[in-house]
Amino acid sequence: MEKIEECFVNLHIKCSSESKEPTYVLGIDSSKTVQAEKGSLVAVLCSNGSIRIYDKETLNVLQEFSGHPGLLHGIRFANCCDSVYSASTDGTVKCWDARLAGKKPVQLFKGYPSNVFISFDINCNDHVICAGTEKVDDDALLVFWDARVNSEALSTTRDPLGTYSEAHSDDITQVCFHPRNPNMLVTGSTDGLVNVFDISADDEEHSLVTTCNSTSSVSCIGWFGREYKQIYCMTHDEGFCWWDLNHLDTEEPITCLNIQDVREIVSMKEDNLDYLIGGLYHEKIDKLFVIGGTHTGRIHLMTCTRSGLTPVTSLGRGHAATVRSLCWDGRDSALLTGGEDARLVLWKSGGLESTLKDSMKRTFSEHQKVLIDSNNSYKRRKKQ
Repeated sequence: MEKIEECFVNLHIKCSSESKEPTYVLGIDSSKTVQAEKGSLVAVLCSNGSIRIYDKETLNVLQEFSGHPGLLHGIRFANCCDSVYSASTDGTVKCWDARLAGKKPVQLFKGYPSNVFISFDINCNDHVICAGTEKVDDDALLVFWDARVNSEALSTTRDPLGTYSEAHSDDITQVCFHPRNPNMLVTGSTDGLVNVFDISADDEEHSLVTTCNSTSSVSCIGWFGREYKQIYCMTHDEGFCWWDLNHLDTEEPITCLNIQDVREIVSMKEDNLDYLIGGLYHEKIDKLFVIGGTHTGRIHLMTCTRSGLTPVTSLGRGHAATVRSLCWDGRDSALLTGGEDARLVLWKSGGLESTLKDSMKRTFSEHQKVLIDSNNSYKRRKKQ
């Protein structure tokens, strides 16, 4: 554990320059493609309604987009190119070319007239976009579009393929596609439910694989584990849940961890824990880290096992206010964070991966490892 702390203490920290107009950093995503002559890009969602594109290595602003009349919710890079997607309460999802300085989106995905989008994602093969709406009247919808570029299309505006209307009874706050399976989707809502879908099914009823209940409003969800068959969830009152979909075809419960308020059971070595930010799954060492913070800008890292959450270390010197978002880039073991101090911070260390791996082997050797059956399929429906 000491070696983990030493590694994080010696992290190389780089901060973006102060912007002329201080804005909260609400969302971050890094490009999945790298061009040798141009490097990697970072897209940042700002509270003033703009999208800023940064050079990842220098953290210099390359350009800025501003084209939604409504509030922005979510920022995502495509998986196969440097297209950036954003969703808005104006009922649209827009696609921007991150390497062009054009002021207009290259594609516009229109929802239905009453749609107010507050979450979205694009699947791993860039074929399908799904956005979640606020509840309007009695409806909270998942809206789907075909995102594939059609050179024969006369218009860049796309209408929806259709919707799922029975999944949630309140605002759909989170939409997250599986990192490797383009048909698997997990969604979360203020109704407390976390639903897993296989969108290749013929209709909504048959697409629902399982429903999990966090018992509180969902703020963050993600996939992790070998073959990404496990799901974590964080709630707006700082709860944490973990479900293992490997057990859907067995009599074993799929709930591995359910903590109603992480702040009440985790004792940090430095400062307090005020809130949860998100999850960081380190694929090469197969460990999920839960990230939290303080209102003074300190970031806390906790590792997740079936026994609970264990503090690992804290990161200081980067932020001076509440941290709102993070993005983990496993290709170069880099962590990007942004917050209410208008800073984008890059945390990076070449020795991070090997140090984490060696220390985790020693520290958590007493915990039973999760057995993963790669042939296990998402078939049986369970509610946990």
